[in-house]
Amino acid sequence: MDVIEVVHGERELFERAGHLFAATTQDFACAANSLYTWFATSQYAESATRPKRVRKLLRLSSMLDPSWAQHAHVMAEHGAEVKVGTDDLNETILLDGRVAIMAGDLSRGLRAFSVVTEPQLVQGIAALFEVAWRSASDLAVHDAQMAELRPLTPQILTALNEGHTDEVAARTLGLSLRTYRRRVAELMTALGASSRFQAGARARDLNLV
Repeated sequence: MDVIEVVHGERELFERAGHLFAATTQDFACAANSLYTWFATSQYAESATRPKRVRKLLRLSSMLDPSWAQHAHVMAEHGAEVKVGTDDLNETILLDGRVAIMAGDLSRGLRAFSVVTEPQLVQGIAALFEVAWRSASDLAVHDAQMAELRPLTPQILTALNEGHTDEVAARTLGLSLRTYRRRVAELMTALGASSRFQAGARARDLNLV
């Protein structure tokens, strides 16, 4: 395999790089922004010999979706270390620190994956992952922080999209005006948005509305 090889679709990825997954014994690390980007890849990894350490880094905004939260807990229940971060990290899998697989676009109808085996490139990609990993929150800490926001997220997003005033939205949700505005600010932070308009746009991109 070349030091960087681009494949299209998970079927081709497994055909060309399946042996790299099978040979992973120490550390399987994954950064995911989309619940489905690595879905089949995760199934493949679970069917192979389990590495000693399995890590999954999830983007904070995606965890507003209950299905993401459920996925995170299932991973944790099966022994994975799960963290949630605010960094917009490229979706990446690292295999024993010697192979990096980076998810690309869907320009051909199938997601492209770049399989990197050149040691210095892999080291650089791994260093970026480790920085994001260290700054991320453990799943339990994240759950505590999101316990009140997550159930309110759909209603808040609906209020923002429909242009309700804060007073009307707060009254509809049964919250004080101060609490409502605090939840909106928390939601904007989770979505990485600098404005309410941008928050609505990012929520649509994540299929939260």
